[in-house]
Amino acid sequence: MKSNITQEELEKYIAEQGAVLVGGCELKASPITGQENLKYAFSFAVKLSDSILKTIDNGPSFSYFQHYRAANSLLDTIAFKLSQRLEQCGYNAYPIAASQSLGKNNPYRGVVAHKTVAVNCGLGYVGKSGLFLTKDYGSKVRLATVLTDMPLINEKGVIENACGNCDLCVKACPSGAIFGTLPTTDGERNYDPEKCSKYMKEHFQDVGRGSVCGVCIKVCPKNKLL
Repeated sequence: MKSNITQEELEKYIAEQGAVLVGGCELKASPITGQENLKYAFSFAVKLSDSILKTIDNGPSFSYFQHYRAANSLLDTIAFKLSQRLEQCGYNAYPIAASQSLGKNNPYRGVVAHKTVAVNCGLGYVGKSGLFLTKDYGSKVRLATVLTDMPLINEKGVIENACGNCDLCVKACPSGAIFGTLPTTDGERNYDPEKCSKYMKEHFQDVGRGSVCGVCIKVCPKNKLL
């Protein structure tokens, strides 16, 4: 039996767990085969520390790598708790990890694109860097998603891209993986994730085994590092 809990109440619950941005939406279709009812999604973000991001220079610092992992851990915990809450209220829930991939055959895609869901929830837009950009925090955020069969709507509207003519991320990217264009369709990338990943593994192996960089975050003028 489903409870009468509201989207607003659940979004408040997510914020209480540490998220700085929260939204809900209806997707075009469920990304989970055989579970077509999971066509609604909560998207939420946690903010990265300004002081930690300042430690990024021409590559990642150990502090940034550790902070990045901590942010992912917090997001996964929030997703787990939200899923429990939804099931307690009589709904199905499918938490999706902050960092995800479909394995060796498709390492640069996950069950669902967090950024695409976040755009549909009205939390921000995808910039030229391929990063997710928000009005209040720039790209200083990490995202996670929980799919559900609880009916949800986008109460915030869609945020238009505000990159303009800026190309700082294109010039700063040490791998040359950023095209300098905007995404035009859902799921269409405007950067080369394989090129990015290969460069990190070759040049930043001593920091998190080459799993992070952060240069594009550091240079983005939307971030306004304190």
